[in-house]
Amino acid sequence: MSPKAIERITWVMIYGGLLVVGLAFALRDTHTVLAWTLGVAGAIETLIGVALIWVRSRMPESAPPRAPGEQR
Repeated sequence: MSPKAIERITWVMIYGGLLVVGLAFALRDTHTVLAWTLGVAGAIETLIGVALIWVRSRMPESAPPRAPGEQR
């Protein structure tokens, strides 16, 4: 998987997880079980996103593209 794809998935996971946690806070007074379920799922999603930041930091940097006619 390319580093660019990992970065995109990372931020979708983090922001999506935080959005779900916010939804859980909004539902906590009306439906407790659903709020807890969404809160835990959102927290796990956010933690996966944070772990992907670590994964991305361990990936080798891709070489910059060479200009046409440039030699190594």
